[in-house]
Amino acid sequence: MAKARKLKVFQAHFGFFDTIVAAPSQAAALQAWGVHRNVFADGHAKLTTDEAAVAAATAHPETVLKRPVGSDGPFEVEPTLLPEVPDVPSKKATRKAAKPAAKKATRNAARPSAKKAPLPPPPDRSFLSEAEAALHAVDERRRAEEAAFGERQAALDAEKVAAQVRYVEARRAATAQVAKTLAAYRKSGARD
Repeated sequence: MAKARKLKVFQAHFGFFDTIVAAPSQAAALQAWGVHRNVFADGHAKLTTDEAAVAAATAHPETVLKRPVGSDGPFEVEPTLLPEVPDVPSKKATRKAAKPAAKKATRNAARPSAKKAPLPPPPDRSFLSEAEAALHAVDERRRAEEAAFGERQAALDAEKVAAQVRYVEARRAATAQVAKTLAAYRKSGARD
């Protein structure tokens, strides 16, 4: 009987979610999270002893469980709740509150009107388009090859089935002939 591995429960914050994972080691937790840097070393991940988190994580070993940041909801494989994002004031409202109208008029009067420089033309994309077309052509050739292989395989499979049917029928007829001939042989008084 295989010995069950001892699991520890680790937690980390990624994007909009708090996450937990039950794993035998920090390296296994990093692998489950899919991160390549040691988030334990910089303090972004740690061992947790929260009973609810431990129970949830150990019920799904080596599976990342999530819940929205700041939520007290349960950790889930596929969380149904999304984090609540506060309303952000628009840039216009922020600018109006930050700059009184008098200061704005003074600044504009002191500043000479500057012409905006014309935007540079977009880079030439023709080489990228050609490379993408070549890649598309390679993919199309491969799809055509796969279709041809499929057709040839289907024909070969049908030929194999027909050969098996012919063999079974021929063997049945040959076996019947042997039985008939053996019966006639024995009827003539011969012994095996």
